Amino acid sequence: MSYIEFDKEHLVNINYSKGREILRCSQAGAYASTTLIGLNTRKYHGLFVTPQDKIDGEHHVLVSYLNESIIIDNMEFHLGVHQYKGSTIAPKGNKYLQKFNSDVVPTYYYRVGKFNFSKAFLMCKDEERLILKYSILDNYKSIQILFEPLLAYRNAHQLTYQNPFVNTDYKPIKNGVEYCLYDNYTSVVFQSNQAVEYLHSPVWYKNFEYEEELKRGYSGHEDLLNLGKICAKVDNNEIYLSIGIKPLDPDRIKEIFEEELKKNSKRSSFVNCLQNAAEQFIVKRNGKTKIIAGYPWFGRWGRDTFIALSGLTLALNKPELCKEIMDDMLSEIHNGLFPNIGERGSAAYNSVDAPLWFIRALQKYSIFTKSQKKIWSEYGDAVKKILYAFRAGSMFNIKMLDNGLIFAGDDAHALTWMDAVIKGVPVTPRTGCQVEINGLWYNAVKFALEVAIYEKDEDFIKDWEDIAVKFPAVFKETFWDKEKGYLADFVNGDNKNFQVRPNMVIVSSLPYCPVSEKIRQLILKKTHEELLTPKGLRTLSPNDPDYKGKYFGNQEERDAAYHQGTVWPWLLEPFAESLIAVYKKEAIPILEKIFYNFDACMFDYGISTIEEITDGDPPYLSNGCISQAWSVAALLTIKTILDESKYINN
Repeated sequence: MSYIEFDKEHLVNINYSKGREILRCSQAGAYASTTLIGLNTRKYHGLFVTPQDKIDGEHHVLVSYLNESIIIDNMEFHLGVHQYKGSTIAPKGNKYLQKFNSDVVPTYYYRVGKFNFSKAFLMCKDEERLILKYSILDNYKSIQILFEPLLAYRNAHQLTYQNPFVNTDYKPIKNGVEYCLYDNYTSVVFQSNQAVEYLHSPVWYKNFEYEEELKRGYSGHEDLLNLGKICAKVDNNEIYLSIGIKPLDPDRIKEIFEEELKKNSKRSSFVNCLQNAAEQFIVKRNGKTKIIAGYPWFGRWGRDTFIALSGLTLALNKPELCKEIMDDMLSEIHNGLFPNIGERGSAAYNSVDAPLWFIRALQKYSIFTKSQKKIWSEYGDAVKKILYAFRAGSMFNIKMLDNGLIFAGDDAHALTWMDAVIKGVPVTPRTGCQVEINGLWYNAVKFALEVAIYEKDEDFIKDWEDIAVKFPAVFKETFWDKEKGYLADFVNGDNKNFQVRPNMVIVSSLPYCPVSEKIRQLILKKTHEELLTPKGLRTLSPNDPDYKGKYFGNQEERDAAYHQGTVWPWLLEPFAESLIAVYKKEAIPILEKIFYNFDACMFDYGISTIEEITDGDPPYLSNGCISQAWSVAALLTIKTILDESKYINN
């Protein structure tokens, strides 16, 4: 039995199935995503979604859906499932489904009349190409499959409607057809490994409804264009259909499918699923290697890249990949900062912590590769750029104060990971000296001094040694409150904010921690009592009057809850690192419970991956992106900690 498997009872239940989503990605940048039964509930869903470099470099939905009808011995069955305006479902092709499993690739098993057949879909690993394989499992006289592509050709964040500007022409190619609806777009090519007949008959299908978009307060209806019908006769019990941006020799489609199948690893266990999910965030495109922060709507984020980096690479024994991503990011450093979002000319640098997380990632890389003695010669200049830029003062009022603390921000910007903004005003205004920023800063300075010593960089050591020596006392005086028993979240002049948030856990997780072990224990105690849930850490204590335990509604309502109680799985990584640092082997049973609790999550929300966030209140319903890079990375890091725990001495 496949690890991830659903039976007929689940598949005929539309309400159950539409709450579970599938994602498959190519390292070339393309992805396919939909719900368990193929009912698209988001504008981000699509059978073939790929970046458009000549437009904006972002993901664009080229093929939203592929209507399929199978004609067996002159009996026609419609396999599609759509929701139209007014929540009308038609057709209900899921009624033919008998089983779904995802090992090694997503495969549907159908029964129509007395005939059984299957459909598997595979996203090529290094190419923008999806291949569908249909296998007939019973005897028959004749079988044909009729394909009707539903085209969107629009940015994944937008919707499309019937318009007079669309190009309704087509180009016949061997065993298929090629379309391109608008200028500057890539073509989309449909080809079978068997001969096809094509009937060109353009028609707009109106008012598809995306339920999740409506729930999130967005427009949720669109029109899709079908330019024609592709009809293929099935020979030898199987047929393949390729969807890509370039034609290929159709005689190679089956061969490519089989070659690509060998590149796919099994999702036969919880750990296998995490490893596969990790690979889907890595994109190699236009000579760059990057991490996608989350599917289906995030792109590359600097902060997310460095927080997730070690979990997605080092935890899978891929140090070369880790270095490749770091080096590509370093090409975009500016004033000591990394892009928060965007790339090259469109980059925004409003992240105070991304550079400090880069140094933390470099620290992990140097430990993993045992390269501490030579890391300074290769990365010392980059580390210096960051540290000296912070010390001298950079953009967004980022600066080192006379006492060595880092101050950042103003009334209009949210520079930390708690970055939600409503109408130009940060939801969690943290202007000042933020606790995790200063913890990361101290760790960065100490790590830099550690590796600079190997290279005898006397000038650097002289510049920074005194700051490092004095910092713990300044940090404790600024953030610690003995009566409260935990750290302030941020300090701005005489204002000390003591809302109970998880940012202090980041401080206690660091190798160079500016507080004592006793304070670390008290941080963990407070976190365990008020922030820890089975799905991650809350962003605010439920005892706080600002706490919001549910994440729902329109953009403003969701942003208001995003960091005000909402649970984030990625925070389990610093929590786990803190526990193991302070309690060593005594922490193992707790970490095992945390880790294996996510086993059941493989069957919910984003199937075989980890979501972005959950509600702060039980039952901790999943929300946000169905697959988030730093969530998956956190679990893989915890797995590494557990694997290495046998070497820990109490």
